[in-house]
Amino acid sequence: MSDGAATIELPARVLGLLSDSHGDAEMTRKAARLLLEHGAETLLHLGDVCAESVLDELAGLRAPDGTPVECRVVFGNMDHDELSMSRYAETVGVKVDHPVGRYTVVGKTAAAHHGHDPRHEPAAMRAGLDYFFHGHTHRKRDEQVGGTRFINPGALHRATNYTVALLDCASDELTFLDVPRGA
Repeated sequence: MSDGAATIELPARVLGLLSDSHGDAEMTRKAARLLLEHGAETLLHLGDVCAESVLDELAGLRAPDGTPVECRVVFGNMDHDELSMSRYAETVGVKVDHPVGRYTVVGKTAAAHHGHDPRHEPAAMRAGLDYFFHGHTHRKRDEQVGGTRFINPGALHRATNYTVALLDCASDELTFLDVPRGA
């Protein structure tokens, strides 16, 4: 985790994690609303956004009390035009931390990457990070390896159940949430 990217202090305690939208703006909207209803203070999209309409759903989010909620993204192996997507995200107010986001939140260290480059997991462990967030596999994951906790919220596309995750970094409590399909 030493490619020189700056570490960003997230002004949140509760993170909403989502991944693998694959262009499905409707599922992304449902997922974001669900995370906000359950107390997410910052959202991290872990890649395979695949459409500007997904970024639109992540822009301008507000908590139920009206407080603005920041959304940050990394891109995945299916996000073929990262430069264009990054420019568009900037115009709608979604922050881009591609290829790897590095964060501190309530004194804990974390990194976010889509998960398609296998070099980043061992690097996270070597760096002694508290958390490594990723997508890519379309499967939920909560695994402690050494001192690093690896978390994959699941997927909003091509999965048996569509899921997201809520992480309270202060208490270290992780909750997976099912995102309902249909209306």
